[in-house]
This record gives sequence, structure tokens and C-alpha cells, in this order.
Amino acid sequence: MLSNGLVSAAYIAASVLFILSLGGLSNQESAKRAVWYGIVGMAVAVLATILAPGVQNLALIIVAVAAGAFAGQYVAGKVQMTEMPQLVAALHSFVGLAAVFIGLNADIMLGAVTAMREAGMALESADLTAFGEKLWKKDATEIAILKVEVFLGIFIGAVTFTGSVVAFGKLAGKVDGKPKKLMLPNEESPVPFISGHWLNAISLIVCVILGLMYFNGAGIWTMVLVTLIAGFIGWHLIMGIGGADMPVVVSMLNSYSGWAAAAIGFTLGNDLLIVTGALVGSSGAILSYIMCKAMNRHFVSVILGGFGGDGGPAMEVEGEMIAIDADGVAAALNDADSVVIIPGYGMAVAQAQQSVSELTRKLRAQGKTVRFAIHPVAGRLPGHMNVLLAEARVPYDIVLEMDEINDDFPNTDVAIVIGSNDIVNPAAQDDPNSPIAGMPVLECWKAKQVFVSKRGQGTGYSGIENPLFYKENTRMFYGDAKASLDLLLPKVD
Repeated sequence: MLSNGLVSAAYIAASVLFILSLGGLSNQESAKRAVWYGIVGMAVAVLATILAPGVQNLALIIVAVAAGAFAGQYVAGKVQMTEMPQLVAALHSFVGLAAVFIGLNADIMLGAVTAMREAGMALESADLTAFGEKLWKKDATEIAILKVEVFLGIFIGAVTFTGSVVAFGKLAGKVDGKPKKLMLPNEESPVPFISGHWLNAISLIVCVILGLMYFNGAGIWTMVLVTLIAGFIGWHLIMGIGGADMPVVVSMLNSYSGWAAAAIGFTLGNDLLIVTGALVGSSGAILSYIMCKAMNRHFVSVILGGFGGDGGPAMEVEGEMIAIDADGVAAALNDADSVVIIPGYGMAVAQAQQSVSELTRKLRAQGKTVRFAIHPVAGRLPGHMNVLLAEARVPYDIVLEMDEINDDFPNTDVAIVIGSNDIVNPAAQDDPNSPIAGMPVLECWKAKQVFVSKRGQGTGYSGIENPLFYKENTRMFYGDAKASLDLLLPKVD
């Protein structure tokens, strides 16, 4: 067993490593090193925790850690890059569920310790864990604070758990991506139904009342009810958010899981868990804000409303989609001097990043200027496209963010859109009734020629029509993205 001093030193070291990891992830070139910082930091944290004074049943803990490590390695090894968003959502659900279990267990432990103290038992003969000893030494004020921490941990954890499960289902295509909210009959009201927002508000009020009852000694049954009701809130919130907002939802749930961990850290008196939870919670909140800004959306409207709400009639799209074959695309690329490639989730689904990388290599070998335009919410996970391109060894210096490249489209000969829809939709600027009205988009239609690699004529994941496909300088390169690019590659000189 380690001494308390060594455990504290290990926690400080782990905290520093986590901070370095977060800092390194902000840059593509340092991201790999940053991931290793996080891995080492977590290894130090786990070892210090299980070897800390007062830890019992060490053999069972080691078995549980080994089983979890094996399961994590097995699942991560089988998951494709296209499935990474739903994996992240699933992992968030585990954090929330853990927070709920720890909160309930803390109350059970508090009851057992209180019973021992009231029976006149001495601390030395109680055979308690380190957490049990901390509970034993708490006075009435500290126990009251503990109950607040337990309530917050359970509430946030339950919301995170069910919300993450729904997000997983939507991202995996197992749950309909369209926003849905429950409506309850209410015959006495002038409005025939209670809206989904009111259901969430009523549920929240009930949870607060139960929390006050628990604070005043009502018992653990109140926290069980809070778990169920908060679970409903999480389920209902995310069900009411459309698929197009899923990148924001994933980062938001990441933030929730962090705050749940921080609340449980206070409950357990674990400084490292508090620091780690605060890091995750704040970074997730900042990322959510950045993404909402990139979509010209208010964070509250995303959480409470979601994409695809009621609006006026959408602007009618004029013209027709004109198809082009690989020969036509190759001829345009061979004549072009500057090319901008815009990847989207369709590229990830087709696993076409290697073919895109090879096309980039061939075009650059001819002396052409090739760059990538990345929208902040491209794909279904923040940074999804950046990770795929890095995996395919596309040079970092030609991968540009939307703000860096948008002004260059008028001077671009060819823009190639691979599996993107909403992020290149001019309706965001031209149609005030569009669900994405006001959202900053990549203005690729200003390029001299636009080629859109797309499976068919559907409207995509969010179900929003895209006038780009009907513009005079746009041609549709139909087919699976990887198959289409593989057909194109030999024709590019």
C-alpha cells in the first residue's frame, strides 16, 4: 500500500498529465503525444487509487480493472472510425451510470456508518474502508453537504446515462434521428396537451422536491426516484434533438459526464476525480459553445429545441441535378490549378479517406494547389474529419478550418464535396425559413466548378434539401465515395 503522501503526489502528477493531454489535443501534430499523456495519467491515477490506504477487497478490484481493460481494448479494436461517435456516446453513458451507483452506495454507506456510531461502536473496531472512515469523521454540516453532492451526482449522472444511450442509438441509426417529444393529454387546460418543455420542467421540479426531502432525512427511496425521473429527462431531452445537432449533443454529454464525475469526487473526497471532472466538464462546455457558434445556434435552443423545429415554408429549389462521370471529373481536375476538397460523414461511411489521400498526392505531384476545407461540425463528432485525414496521412498544413478558407472559394477552380450536405448548403444564407438559416457554411458554390460525390439524390441525415446540388456550376458524381474515387484515380494524369 502507498502512503497518503505518495497517493497525493501521484494524483498531482496525473492531474498535470491530464492538463498536458488536453493542451496537446488542440494541435494535430502534438495530438498523438497528448493521447499518451492521457494514457499514462490514467494509469498513474488507477494505480494510486487501488493502492491507497484503506482500500479493501484488492483482489476483486484488480479483477474488475482487468476485465474492464480487456473489454475496452476489445471494443475499441473492433470499432471502425465511422463508429467512433457512437462509441464516445456509449462511454459517456458509463460515466453517468457509475455516478449514479456511487451516489446510491454513498448513501447506503452513510446509513451503515451512522448506525454504527449510534450503537456506540468505536472507529478502531468498525473495520471501515477509507471512505467509511471519512464518513465517520463528518459532522452534521459536512453530512448535509454530502447529501447535496449525492443528489447532484445522481441527478447529473442519470441524465447523462439515458441521454448518452439515446445519442448512441441516433448516431448508430438504431433510433430515428428526427426530433421527437412527448405530449401528455390535459383536458382541463385551454391547451389540449402539455408540451415536451413543460414535461421536462415539471420533472426537474419534482427532482428538486425529492432532493429537499432527501436532505431532510426522507431516505434513499427519494434518490431512487430521482434516478428514474432524471433518467426520463435525459431520454426526453436527447429524443427531442435532431440528428444534425448530434455533434453538439456528444460534446454536451461529455461535459455532463465531467460534472457528474466532479460531483462524485466531492462525495468521495477524491481530489483527482474533482480535478478530472472539472477538466472534462469545462472543456466539453467550451467545445459545445464553439460548435454552437459555428452553427449560429444558441446552446439552450439546441438542448431544449433541437434541429428541425417548426418554421415557415422552405424556399422552392429550381433547376435539376446534373450527373457527371469519372472522365468528366478527371478532365476538370487535370485542367485545374487550385482544388479544395470538402469531406463529410459520407467519406467516413465509405472509408474513402485513403482514396482521398491518394488523389491529393497525385494532384500535388502535378504542381496543383490542393487544400481541405473543414467545417467545425463536419461528421458526427467534433474533429471527426481531421482524425480521418490524419489517419490517411494527409499533410496537416493543407487541412484548413472554415474561417481560413471560405474567402478563397471565388479563386478556386474545382471544389470537390465528398459526402457533405448541411455544411455546404446555401439555404443557410438564402432561405430564412430553412432549419439551418444563419448557420455559417462553406461557400463552395462560389468556386468555378463544384463536384458532389454522393450516393443518390436523397436529402441526407438531417433531411434538409440542398440547393447547391441544383446550381449551374455543380455536377453530381453519384456512387459510393470510395468506389467513385478509385474509378477516378487512374484517369488523373
